[in-house]
Amino acid sequence: MPELTGLPALPTLADAAVYRILDANLDRAREGLRIIEEWCRFGLNNAGQTEQLKHLRQTLAQWHAAELRLCRDTPGDPGTALTHPQEAERTSVMTVLQANFCRVQEALRALEEYGKLYRDDLAAGSKAMRYQVYALESEILGGHRVQRLRQGLTYLVTSPSDRLLPIVEAALRGGIALVQYRDKHTDDHLRLELAQQLKDLCHRYGALFLINDRVDLALAVEADGVHLGQTDLPIAAARQLLGSQRIIGRSTTNPDEMQRAIAEGADYIGVGPVYSTPTKPDKPAAGLDYVRYAAEHATVPWYAIGGINTENLTEVLQAGAERVAVVRAILEAENPTLIAQYFAAQTNHRRSFHSVAAPIQ
Repeated sequence: MPELTGLPALPTLADAAVYRILDANLDRAREGLRIIEEWCRFGLNNAGQTEQLKHLRQTLAQWHAAELRLCRDTPGDPGTALTHPQEAERTSVMTVLQANFCRVQEALRALEEYGKLYRDDLAAGSKAMRYQVYALESEILGGHRVQRLRQGLTYLVTSPSDRLLPIVEAALRGGIALVQYRDKHTDDHLRLELAQQLKDLCHRYGALFLINDRVDLALAVEADGVHLGQTDLPIAAARQLLGSQRIIGRSTTNPDEMQRAIAEGADYIGVGPVYSTPTKPDKPAAGLDYVRYAAEHATVPWYAIGGINTENLTEVLQAGAERVAVVRAILEAENPTLIAQYFAAQTNHRRSFHSVAAPIQ
């Protein structure tokens, strides 16, 4: 029988396995990029990020040669039947994006390593692309949190309670935009468990979740950030640990502390205590004058805090506050949802009034 010529040589069994790995990870990376791209296009309306993600997808498609696809064996792939409970649950846009960034990064790492056995340009290109995706992750996820911070007008700071979870959920139903878990005395293993539950609850309602003081707990539960007091870690140190994606807030009680916190890179500041409060028994009230100062000079989002309730909210807003943080007014309320709705309605009305009344620049 004459020898056939001009046909491509069949891959060895080892080559075929490598081709299947490359094929699967090219698909995985392109799928993950498309999910992120859709949010940048329709959720953020960001043309630059959308174009960058589209370019990455198209580059991967150019490497997805027919010889790789021909080695695909979906019926014989044992991985198609494997799953994990976390894959079936997405609590927010943030968790969707985070999961798909991880998927893309893992796929690109596999392409980089196995690509060295196939094409040098695929391996090198996948490595370069992985670092681009890391940068995009910081930009998009960090920007997403900052955007929600700027939009969030109501902030609940917790204190220990046997009914903390149902109270927080009731407040979230009422429109609370941020929740800070504050507990300085409970054992760490209990704090860790409760922090995880609170984070999941907040993300289910689209709210940001921050932890008071403890950068380690924030990292452990993947919180959206931390809130630091004047004697806690320097903001630069916290930023080094948390990275650029997460939010860092700082308590301030006077103009000097405000300016220092802003200069150090705080994403937002607390302004207060406006009134005397048992939450801060060692802090004298900063008063409405400090609220007025913040309204004129703060260059980052800021929350009036300290003794604010339904009876004095109006004068706090009239002093120039747009955002407020509360503790007892909600935690001790008979109907936390109703009180949260009141705070949300009043602050939204205040912002809408300022938006309409602001002169055209």
